[in-house]
Amino acid sequence: MNNFNFYSPTEFVFGKGRENEVGSLVKKHGGSKVLIHYGGGSVIRSGLLDRVKASLDKEAVPYVELGGAKPNPVDSKVYEGIDLIKKEGVDFILAVGGGSTIDSSKAMAAGSVYDGDFWDFYCGKETIKAALPVATVLTIAAAGSEGSGDTVITKEDGMLKRGAGSDYLRPRFSVMNPELLATVPKYQIACGATDIMAHVCERYFTNTTEVEITDRLCEAVLCTMVKETPRVIADPNNYEAMANLMWAGTVAHTNIVGVGRDQDWNSHGIEHELSAMYDCAHGAGLAVIMPSWMDFVYKHNPMRFAEFATRVWGCAMDFENPEVTAKEGINCFRKFLKSIGMPINFVELGAKEEDIPAMAAKMGIEGTTGGFVKLTTADVEEIYRIAAKASI
Repeated sequence: MNNFNFYSPTEFVFGKGRENEVGSLVKKHGGSKVLIHYGGGSVIRSGLLDRVKASLDKEAVPYVELGGAKPNPVDSKVYEGIDLIKKEGVDFILAVGGGSTIDSSKAMAAGSVYDGDFWDFYCGKETIKAALPVATVLTIAAAGSEGSGDTVITKEDGMLKRGAGSDYLRPRFSVMNPELLATVPKYQIACGATDIMAHVCERYFTNTTEVEITDRLCEAVLCTMVKETPRVIADPNNYEAMANLMWAGTVAHTNIVGVGRDQDWNSHGIEHELSAMYDCAHGAGLAVIMPSWMDFVYKHNPMRFAEFATRVWGCAMDFENPEVTAKEGINCFRKFLKSIGMPINFVELGAKEEDIPAMAAKMGIEGTTGGFVKLTTADVEEIYRIAAKASI
């Protein structure tokens, strides 16, 4: 096991009706004027936004609103938010929605206290050294942004999708009411579940040895997703299944399942170019890319993939040829994604093979990238080609 620091300062407020406590939570965490950032649609139709505002009113906490967050958050909305924050004297940001709303809120939090262009943090020109406090009211189990310091934004000029991260961006509190998942379309639930599983896989496939505790934690989260995702899709009002799904999303990305081990993150980087170019849901892109990445790299450590197959998918172990078991596990993963309504190849996603060289080039790989298997630009092109024609 590698040396590690683990820091997770977020207060998680979990359960039915907990959004009605937002006002007192903002005051507890030092907010005196709030920017409420949200997308629209379900948070308005469900009455969630009104409940949040009523809670702030009850505690006499003033606020301003900024709607219009997009599924793949864009820099223009971040600039709009930064301008509003500075104009209104906001000192606390409340994201009401899913990972995209939270990501753009985090970008606003960092950009509003920085003299330069917030994009400096995403292109690697500068690191985040301060940020306004952020909190969340979560509406979907997916990105894990409610407990992480990570954020991903798309720069519309060139459609560059890039990430940044800092402990300054970890939410002060996150309100998590599993009942809110009932307002989310089933396709988005499936996309979110895929993202959760990908967050675990990016950590599970490692070259670090003797990490038994985090191996078992990773497998537990993956098994939970295999059980609970179909239950939630079948009955969005199944509170217990929704509760397990929502908490799994948080556990998957606070890094509690990733400490002490090298991580990969190539699948996320490869997928980002898909969702930047085609504006597809991040989870849908991951459903196409992650099994294809597995197809490309499994021979690097067949036993690791055989463990994935036997412990998560219940495959029988072929001790004479572990590669057979490894491939069976990858196929089980693909079948599961298909069963919950996810695309598994370019045709189903709406992507085009002729765009493969451009997407690989936009990753800007200098030499190699990744932690489990180091990939070149040519390797990334091959993974895209596997994804283009993938089948069950």
